[in-house]
Amino acid sequence: MSLLESITRGKENKPPRIFLYGQEGVGKSCTAAQAPNPVFIQTEDGLDEINTSKFPLAKSLNDVLNALAALRDEQHDFRTVVLDSADWLERLIWDKVCQDFGVRSIEKADGGYGKGYVHALTYWRQIVSLFNDLRNVRGMIVIVIAHSKVERFEDPENAAYDRYTPRLHKSATSLLCEWVDAVLFATKRFRVSKEEGTGFQGDRAIATAIGANGGERILRTVGSPACIAKNRFNLPAEIPLSWQAFMDAYASGGEANV
Repeated sequence: MSLLESITRGKENKPPRIFLYGQEGVGKSCTAAQAPNPVFIQTEDGLDEINTSKFPLAKSLNDVLNALAALRDEQHDFRTVVLDSADWLERLIWDKVCQDFGVRSIEKADGGYGKGYVHALTYWRQIVSLFNDLRNVRGMIVIVIAHSKVERFEDPENAAYDRYTPRLHKSATSLLCEWVDAVLFATKRFRVSKEEGTGFQGDRAIATAIGANGGERILRTVGSPACIAKNRFNLPAEIPLSWQAFMDAYASGGEANV
């Protein structure tokens, strides 16, 4: 067969790869647990109150690699694999890099100068490769969970500003964000209530904030100055934080692209 005969056309209907990050306690793990028949690879202890299938808490990078390999090679009926969480996995990866070079800090690995983070990417690529096998060979949905942090962004076209990003080293964030189909930021929408005339500035009455209400849990699917986000599914910029809401938007976006 010639190389030209290997060309494919049209849309390929493969399971989604999702990078879901957000603040602590917003409901990331609960949302992932609503996906079809999930199994969690847990690198942090926090799933005790969630009724789901999970591997024992990973204490090393090899524990994570072995769990992914088992899902690839052994018979099972799981349809979704969830890594919870990427930022705790990163600590295991850094531990492995330190072990490789006999140092106590990744900053010192291979002579320093940031080389440790480059070596860490080698292990991240192993993780991504195993995820690709689960998606392409076993037909599994892949969900990677991470916590968020506020990071200063130096915009070359505008003034610098703060935004939410995954709590990972920038090289790992870049790799995962490029690989997945959707980077989703989970957060809460708050509204601050004000009451007229509850304070004074000189002789003038002023409005005073009396608290926040709302707290609706949402997913942001499109990047903005507030957060990193993206999607390849033509999703609305904001949807409720639930698996069903994501799937409804996913189905509607796919129909819009037909």
